[in-house]
Amino acid sequence: MGLKSALSRPLAAYITHRYQQWQQDPIATQQRVFRQLIDKAKNTAFGRDHDFAGIRTPADLARLVPVRDYEALAPYFERVKAGEADVLWPGKPEYLAKTSGTTSGAKYIPLTKDSIPNHINGARDALFHYIQRTGKSRFLDGKLMFLSGSPALETVHGIHTGRLSGIVNHHVPAYLRRNQLPTYRTNVIEDWETKLDHIVEETLPENMTLISGIPPWVQMYFDKLTQLTGRPVKDIFPQFDLFVYGGVNFEPYRAKLFETIGRPVDSIELFPASEGFLAFQDEPGNPGLLLLLDAGIFYEFIPAERFFEPNPPRLTIGEVELDQQYALVLNSNAGLWGYSLGDTVRFVSKAPYRVVVSGRIKHFLSAFGEHVIGEEVEQTLREAMSRFPEVEVVEFTVAPRVSSDPQQPSRHEWLIEFARPPHEPAAFAAALDAGLRRRNVYYDDLLTGNILAPLQLTALPAGAFQRYMKSLGKLGGQNKVPRLSNDRGIAEGLLR
Repeated sequence: MGLKSALSRPLAAYITHRYQQWQQDPIATQQRVFRQLIDKAKNTAFGRDHDFAGIRTPADLARLVPVRDYEALAPYFERVKAGEADVLWPGKPEYLAKTSGTTSGAKYIPLTKDSIPNHINGARDALFHYIQRTGKSRFLDGKLMFLSGSPALETVHGIHTGRLSGIVNHHVPAYLRRNQLPTYRTNVIEDWETKLDHIVEETLPENMTLISGIPPWVQMYFDKLTQLTGRPVKDIFPQFDLFVYGGVNFEPYRAKLFETIGRPVDSIELFPASEGFLAFQDEPGNPGLLLLLDAGIFYEFIPAERFFEPNPPRLTIGEVELDQQYALVLNSNAGLWGYSLGDTVRFVSKAPYRVVVSGRIKHFLSAFGEHVIGEEVEQTLREAMSRFPEVEVVEFTVAPRVSSDPQQPSRHEWLIEFARPPHEPAAFAAALDAGLRRRNVYYDDLLTGNILAPLQLTALPAGAFQRYMKSLGKLGGQNKVPRLSNDRGIAEGLLR
């Protein structure tokens, strides 16, 4: 056992004990965070505009601060970006995290001196919980790789600006930096395919023990390794023991990823966002992610089915129920207020509070009134793959196919890039249809009433998703394809 591995164990015990303390009274923890946030921001421009001095309770917050997304709050963000101080949070932010979705333009999320520790400590503490729960710490003695965006930053009105993963890269603890790959020189390469070649060259001779990144981009890295060497990843990196990921559901990628590795490895799921590091998998094997209630974020939860109402209910942590879909709303020490993150979660535990990320409130399919969510299609695909063990999926998305021709009725179209296709595509499509009907009663009703025809399965050629993302300038990094669309934009882009 190396020095880092040995020293990590008492530190892991200390950190997990601190978490257990606030978990003993999570409601009081959130109330304390709420009071601290309102008190500190009451003299900002936003605080004055929304009468923070008069806010005493979460009900006051809900009454005075409407739920808004980035676009609705853009006037405040633009003032921050222009270098104005005391707009959303006291002073100026330390950084602006530049991010963009598949269908929206650039966003600039402030990271303040108070909010940066949330991003750094969240990922760190996920590893320490893993060490404490499993007793495994050997990975700290080898090389650690974080597939991320470029750490190169630009300056916008005196504020360092770049991708969140690149910003976080500057805060990797000194004791880990000597273990870290890729090098800065490689990390700043913008073209993903060129960068990937350099990453393979740098890591191939090393003792890689931890690899972190979004699963489809890690799969590309593994494919490059195996193509170059003709060996599975387990033989290239015999001590590779831990895979850390976030951003997408791992299940559609699990089988192919582990096949490429050649054996299962332990994994830790994270729930990071530019707006805050929200949760991590604190127990190996437990799919629930521990919601971080003592990290400078006061959470509100809107029942997903009521999100688009004029004044939907905004629940606090003590009011949520298990197995209900909630849209996440953040109030934080980054200066986000009534901020609709866009993600939906489902609580699987209340002692402690653990969630699974179930989808995106804007990424649903309801062209015919069915309101299918991401979790439903991901679970449906996973179930179908278990029945057809030969199937391996690279990537997929689902879109509506609306028709006015009675001879060609409307239906859902599943666009799937297979690593290994089903032997019987029609039977696989039928299994998908049956699975989604069981999970979504509205979809079942539409098929029963002959409003919709059974889904269409469209197998895409190898590399289709990569080419599509490259055409958008979003290949690699933290970018991902939405699982669901309510229109044909992504589908037609893929088919082209």
